[in-house]
Amino acid sequence: MSDLTLAPRRRPLWRLFFMPVLLVIAAAAWSAFWFYAASQVDVKADAWRAQEAKAGRVYDCARRSVAGFPFRLEVRCDGASVALVSQTAGQAAAPQAPITAKLGEILVVAQIYDPKLLIAEFTAPATISDSGGQNSMSVNWRTARSSVVGLPAVPQRASIVFDDPKIERISGSTQTPLAQARHVELHGRFAESSSADHPVIETVFRIEGGSVQEIHPLLAQPFDADVRTLLTGLKDFSPKPWPERFRELQAAGGHVEIVQSRIAQGDLVAVAAGTLGLSANGRLDGELQMTVAGIEKVIPALGIEKMLDDGVPQATLDRVAPGVKTKDLNSLFGALDRAIPGLGKAVKQNAGAGVAAGINALGKEAELEGKKARTFPLRFVDGTVFLGPLKVGQVPPLF
Repeated sequence: MSDLTLAPRRRPLWRLFFMPVLLVIAAAAWSAFWFYAASQVDVKADAWRAQEAKAGRVYDCARRSVAGFPFRLEVRCDGASVALVSQTAGQAAAPQAPITAKLGEILVVAQIYDPKLLIAEFTAPATISDSGGQNSMSVNWRTARSSVVGLPAVPQRASIVFDDPKIERISGSTQTPLAQARHVELHGRFAESSSADHPVIETVFRIEGGSVQEIHPLLAQPFDADVRTLLTGLKDFSPKPWPERFRELQAAGGHVEIVQSRIAQGDLVAVAAGTLGLSANGRLDGELQMTVAGIEKVIPALGIEKMLDDGVPQATLDRVAPGVKTKDLNSLFGALDRAIPGLGKAVKQNAGAGVAAGINALGKEAELEGKKARTFPLRFVDGTVFLGPLKVGQVPPLF
């Protein structure tokens, strides 16, 4: 037999380069797409800023940059600020210099394949300046982040979360604590019952380990809160000042339904539900049904006895007992002491028990989380707050 040698078949060279060339073309196309998307960030941001400025919220950024190639868009804003004009009833009634808030940096991240989801991180601290241009508050936190789904159209849901937030009042070189919490979060979304012509916004607001100074001693003690609401009456989502938005809500018969709320502070637990709307004067109207366990623990913290010892301010009497004069009340205690020495003091010392009995008489017995409780109404009448028949506060107008 003779040996036969077959020449090897030569493969076309173009097959060797097909995949690498295809990858190069795909990479070039993706790069072009990323850089185009990055170029649109400034366009979209400027358009949004222009809309917000018309509504009285002027946003600015000292330096803006875009990074994240190849799969993300990372928009970094250094020296962020917002000036609020005509965002409160007072500003709308009497135009004045804006309130300005500034913070160091905002980082917004979007995946290039899912640009409708934006995630943001905020770098502390932030400062808030009053209309006179002086720093009046400092806001600090450990972490702060938010997410928005649905942009650039109307967002479908949004959230913002703070860990260890703290607010301090600035007076010269002195900073005084005003409020703080271990954790705060706010979530909002369109409810399942919502429709395009009748949107319903569902919100959840939570505070863990919160405290507030300079308002009432009760609020200075740590508390937890969980509030769930449904907001109806919105007609559109175009940017506009908040007083104008509230006025439209009132005209449309809009309201906030407090579906569920719970506040806990030590042995005190309170839950409430009801509906709040706005009167023609822009003040709160509505009623909440409250159930409170441990209300007897609250009475000593109200400082009834100390208030009577120091003398009751007329403003306090006007709030809780309209028509009663301070001099009349002090004369009453003096007359009791003259008639029977020590009687006036005894009445003062038992005032707390009398208030507790009065509050208990407002409602009916109930049980809350295995504890004895009382149920009673909390009413808002054109901004005036009533606990049963007692006037306990006044809420300022929203427009």
